[in-house]
Amino acid sequence: MNFGKRNRSTTSSLTVSLLREGVVESSHICQAAVADTRGRVLSVAGDAQTATFARSALKPIQAIAVSATGTQERFNLSEADLAVICGSHQGNIQQARQVFNILWRCDVEASALQCPIPDGKSSPLQYNCSGKHAGMIAVCQQKGWEISSYMNANHPVQQLILEKMAELLHMPPAEFIGAHDDCGVPTYLLELGQLAHLYAQLAAHNQLHLERITRAMTHYPEMISGDGEFDTELMRRTQGALVSKSGAEGVQCVGRVGEGLGLSIKVMDGAKRAKHAVAIHLLRQMGWITPSIAESLEETFIVLGEYKRLEVTGELSII
Repeated sequence: MNFGKRNRSTTSSLTVSLLREGVVESSHICQAAVADTRGRVLSVAGDAQTATFARSALKPIQAIAVSATGTQERFNLSEADLAVICGSHQGNIQQARQVFNILWRCDVEASALQCPIPDGKSSPLQYNCSGKHAGMIAVCQQKGWEISSYMNANHPVQQLILEKMAELLHMPPAEFIGAHDDCGVPTYLLELGQLAHLYAQLAAHNQLHLERITRAMTHYPEMISGDGEFDTELMRRTQGALVSKSGAEGVQCVGRVGEGLGLSIKVMDGAKRAKHAVAIHLLRQMGWITPSIAESLEETFIVLGEYKRLEVTGELSII
């Protein structure tokens, strides 16, 4: 990936502070970018060319393979199936059954899943990436590709996913830097501006396969994370106006549905709590959520107890 192709635009980063009875106890530095469907970075906090592995924020893009290959139609996969393919779920009974349903419709045993079995659980169906893995296996069944090596970066299903992402970002596939995610399949190093560009396209509602994915995620937000989790609660409370997906190590992405705008966030030390606070702060600043929705989210994700809360300082700067 050639990071020198575009001019850098660097502004002040955001700071998330943990206040204990009003006194700063800890701080996190965060960066963010907003882009449109053409890939233009419209506003930034920090540096839009800051690179991070996309981690699970890439799942809706990886799910394009399910829609684009006719896999969804052949196996009669539902919107809920497509949603759990995009999800980082809690492994509850409903979510695990939804993943099992995908494999059952494809006539594949659950033992084909190569994601780990979570600690204290009994099946890989309960792993938070099992839906993504089931979707990849379903594509292999549709295309007649070998299933046993589906996690390999050189496998046709992974190459197809890489090609679809590269098409969206108007770059050659060979320019992307990949690495294994914790679940074993490839993830990719992307700039914040590129992540925001992907989510702008995801939310634009002008490409069939992306529109299907966004509709599934917003119609079945309980499959994306779960009750009390940020992605699920944000999509529930905005009633389809926003599509949201988190990634590990402080990554958070949000698209404004129908508007063709995407937001990406990276907490530089990887703190989960900070990315939620920044997301609420910026979504309120941009008018993507109402003050009442912001306040309701703050009660869950910013007020951390009787004696402590998070506070965000800084704003997005217009490019």
